[in-house]
Amino acid sequence: MAAAPSDDLPHLHRFVRGIERDHAAVLNGPTLPYNSGAVEGNVNRIEMLKRQMYGRAGFDLLRKRILLSH
Repeated sequence: MAAAPSDDLPHLHRFVRGIERDHAAVLNGPTLPYNSGAVEGNVNRIEMLKRQMYGRAGFDLLRKRILLSH
């Protein structure tokens, strides 16, 4: 990260600035025991159902299918 500003790579400069801006989150991410795996799993399941139902039915049927898919 220290050598990135001297390189002629603007995308790398932006990437390093983003890491420096969120330095606390970058350090805490791999060290804390918390994660959002369960939430991401539910979002993935709902997105899959939405893709399967696209163009087939309205919101009411999609809602019932999501609620009954556990």
